[in-house]
Amino acid sequence: MDLQKLIKQTEEKNPGQPLYNQAVREVLETICDFVNEHPKYDQYKIVERLLEPERIVKFKVTWVDDKGEIQVNRGYRVQHNMAIGPYKGGLRFHPTVTEDTMKFLAFEQTFKNSLTTLPMGGGKGGSDFDPKGKSEGEVMRFCQSFMTELQKYIGPDTDVPAGDIGVGGREIGFMYGQYKRLRGEHVGVLTGKGLEWGGSLIRPEATGYGAVYFLEGMLDAKKDTLKGKRCIISGFGNVAWGTALKLAELGANLVAISGPDGYILDEEGISTPEKIEYMNELNATRNNVVAPFAEKFASAKFFPGKKVWEVPCEIAMTCAIQNELNGDDAKKLIANNVKYVVEVSNMGCTADAVAELQKAGISFAPGKAANAGGVATSGLEMTQNAAHLGWTAAEVDQKLHGIMNSIHENCVKYGKEANGYINYVKGANIAGFIKVADAMIAQGIAY
Repeated sequence: MDLQKLIKQTEEKNPGQPLYNQAVREVLETICDFVNEHPKYDQYKIVERLLEPERIVKFKVTWVDDKGEIQVNRGYRVQHNMAIGPYKGGLRFHPTVTEDTMKFLAFEQTFKNSLTTLPMGGGKGGSDFDPKGKSEGEVMRFCQSFMTELQKYIGPDTDVPAGDIGVGGREIGFMYGQYKRLRGEHVGVLTGKGLEWGGSLIRPEATGYGAVYFLEGMLDAKKDTLKGKRCIISGFGNVAWGTALKLAELGANLVAISGPDGYILDEEGISTPEKIEYMNELNATRNNVVAPFAEKFASAKFFPGKKVWEVPCEIAMTCAIQNELNGDDAKKLIANNVKYVVEVSNMGCTADAVAELQKAGISFAPGKAANAGGVATSGLEMTQNAAHLGWTAAEVDQKLHGIMNSIHENCVKYGKEANGYINYVKGANIAGFIKVADAMIAQGIAY
């Protein structure tokens, strides 16, 4: 495997797609030595094949707003690799959604799903539609139009989408209703469904729960403990909410959360049920700001237009969106003696931020490992649907905890370096790659 040649070829084939090229470079740089030590992967051109999605579906979504005016959006579904199972990955409704965004997320999803040990391939989809500020009727009409096209390409054994940014239980419900209307079947074709019609307990919290379980593994590897640790997180959606819930349960001291308008610092701790539930209320209102938190709780201070990464902490967790923590932010965290940084959002750190953190010897967990709890629980929902049964919250949580422990163990297995530093990025990429690559070899030149 010629690393620089492959990177150059990828960039030439994918011009104007910086996110996809960033994700590819990060993976290739960490698996290069491993691939070159095992000639079979080069013989079967596994890396070259993995760099091309199996299918990219791009479609028009037309819908009518409350004023009776016709609106047009773009829809996407990138089906990247199904060597180990049906395509699996979320749907994102956000103005920033492009083909580049979907390709990078589907590429990452392939390795993440492999890490879970569950039989799931990698995919991702969404639209540049913005649910913020739309009425419920407008959201429903958009979701119905979106699913009218998407249903041609998905199915319980083909492609099983879930929710992502801008797609919660409401949107999943509208899309699932349209799927049933068109196909006349009640099957597990979407995950993140309501509990009354096939959903799984703790699915909304799962990404955050799983990230904290992975963080526990990182701490344990250094004979450290989470209890009392000073933590900060970005975001206040489902992911941040689940993270805050589990941090509080395990005795950590969460002092700051953020939104696009700035961040909240609460030295008394964001750990009471009332404060964490208010985070969830802010998310539900979709007003996209955290400032009201400081108005409701006297102990909280609001810092408008500032990034949360300036707050001194021992643990920092990205829970918002890609590339939200850059190199300068990483330097601030390092100067303030951060010990652990966890990507809970997908590719939440820029490449230079990761380099700064690793150079400083900070324990850093990439999103494809740390945030796999969400898709893992979606996989558990698929299992429950297939078996026509439902597990208790305790059963789902126990299985999730076991999956995250397994992911951490594999990251350590392939990422521990001679000096004792655990390179979780390298470990996650190699562990995820092996399962997909070996399956592709076993199945012949089919993907």
